Amino acid sequence: MTKIALTIAGSDSGGGAGIQADLKTFSALGVFGASVITALTAQNTRGVRAVEDVSPDMIAAQIDTIYDDMDVGGVKIGMASRIETIEVIADGLQRHGIRPVLDPVMVATSGDRLLRADAIEALRTRLVPLAVLVTPNLPEAALLSDSGPAGTEKEMLAQAEAILRSGARAVLLKGGHGTGAESTDILFDGNDVQRFTAPRIATVNTHGTGCTLSAAIAAGLAQSLSLADAVGQAKDYLQGALQAGAAMSVGQGNGPVHHFHRWWPAA
Repeated sequence: MTKIALTIAGSDSGGGAGIQADLKTFSALGVFGASVITALTAQNTRGVRAVEDVSPDMIAAQIDTIYDDMDVGGVKIGMASRIETIEVIADGLQRHGIRPVLDPVMVATSGDRLLRADAIEALRTRLVPLAVLVTPNLPEAALLSDSGPAGTEKEMLAQAEAILRSGARAVLLKGGHGTGAESTDILFDGNDVQRFTAPRIATVNTHGTGCTLSAAIAAGLAQSLSLADAVGQAKDYLQGALQAGAAMSVGQGNGPVHHFHRWWPAA
């Protein structure tokens, strides 16, 4: 059977993040990609100029249409910018018995906010409890756990425990916003702690890294990998995309990673 993964996320007109990054990632990892678009963004490497939300009815119709026809093995959720969007996604997940990878997209790489302040609680109470995995970066983990930024691994695990209490099965705390020569992501399910460490890459081309990682994990789950193996495969893929992406020249701001680095050179 053809392996299928689904992304429920916003469209990035610049092509580096969101739906576009997710579909590239699925394809690069050998998985057929389907999509549910939650919002349109007018966006480039320098920032987000405009956002237009897709209606809840259209989001629901996209979800139901995919599941009426396709055997989806892995799902990731990205940009859900408002309460109405979060509610309709949560209802669709429950209707079809879906446990997704949730990337709690709150702020773009450019610094532009992608989640309304009044929607954080809805994200915490409606989507987090349904997730097989939540993949926050350090600022997102602080918001989801209603605490300050974590400065130590002990504080990171405390935030992960708070997110687990909301109902998620596991949390992958991403260390990309940290400091030092290495970046460590911590996978925690309430019992076991697994660390995924890679050299930190000096590059401004980091647009879409969170989208790419969560999509890669969903692709691994669609391939029937264990959660830990899916995370490991995703980390290796993203590291290669970051290394190759450092040589790319796309736009004048934070450029994208190189999703197809295994097939064509960046320069």
